[in-house]
Amino acid sequence: MVELKNVSVTYSTGVDALNNVSLKINDGEFAFVVGSSGAGKSTLIKLILKEIDATSGIVMVNDYNLSTLKRKKIPEFRRTIGFVFQDFRLIPSMTVYENIAFVLRVIDAPKKYIRKRVPYVISLVGLQEKSNSYPNQLSGGEQQRVAIARALVNDPQLIIADEPTGNIDPELSYEIVDLLKGINDCGTTILMVTHEHDLVRHFGGRIINIDSGEIVFDEVIGGVNED
Repeated sequence: MVELKNVSVTYSTGVDALNNVSLKINDGEFAFVVGSSGAGKSTLIKLILKEIDATSGIVMVNDYNLSTLKRKKIPEFRRTIGFVFQDFRLIPSMTVYENIAFVLRVIDAPKKYIRKRVPYVISLVGLQEKSNSYPNQLSGGEQQRVAIARALVNDPQLIIADEPTGNIDPELSYEIVDLLKGINDCGTTILMVTHEHDLVRHFGGRIINIDSGEIVFDEVIGGVNED
């Protein structure tokens, strides 16, 4: 669960990035976060990841109170979150399998678990035939699927996808959101930041619109496939 209670963020430059924002995203939800550049979307994500602290208010994520979270507990907290970047951020010298396994090796997961878990998440994103391929041998859509598998491999409670369709062909964008929807159907909370309103209108669901540091719209809308 993600919950912000009366949260404001003012940067040292004097910019008010968020203004008294209250927001609750329940476990198992899929929510789109939309808004123009500079609206406060990136600040919201940085808050949830505890990359920055709120100037005032309370931020709760996956049962952690980020307002009081001690520095030594931050790595433990972040392991409850998977993150999908717009620019993939795969390691060029590692295969698909190795890129995903790396996440588990960093936290000293048992080798037996890695050998079982990694092929499983690779199959979830439909890349069984690409396990031994390197990033430069993959299309943009395939690289983003690897990035999603990497975010998923540690079985996080929450996945944040920050403009995950920004660097892939438009026709593949729908496949990526379909994949995220499928992961959400299995119980993982998904928070997807996007500026692609066509995608949002197509899929529907919960839409959170941020403008000038405030939430101006937070509703569930129907997608194109719904009556």
